[in-house]
Amino acid sequence: MRIFLIALTIAIFAYALGLVLQNPDELPVNLLFIEVPAMRLGLLLLLTLVLGIVLGLLLLSIKVIQKGWEIKRLRKDIDYLRKQQIQSAQNAAAEAAAAARHEKTVLDINANEKSPL
Repeated sequence: MRIFLIALTIAIFAYALGLVLQNPDELPVNLLFIEVPAMRLGLLLLLTLVLGIVLGLLLLSIKVIQKGWEIKRLRKDIDYLRKQQIQSAQNAAAEAAAAARHEKTVLDINANEKSPL
């Protein structure tokens, strides 16, 4: 994986260098707030590429952060539901034990009430 990333970095650098060298024409650029009188076209293309990559990574990181928050919220929900399930199981077990004790007590009383006749 490391070799792939190094190769990708070298390829991107070579592409950027090629853009700058193949487009030596100078032209005026209006950047909304600033007007640059003369800028090489290759440099403008390179800056546009970098700006697009940075904005894309920023938007991607925002999505990743949102997903992290959602995962955290869902884990809290799961913990809450597990606690509820454990409490329900404990209540059901207590009710079953009470019913079993009641049933045993009723059987004991009925066994004592039988007459020898």
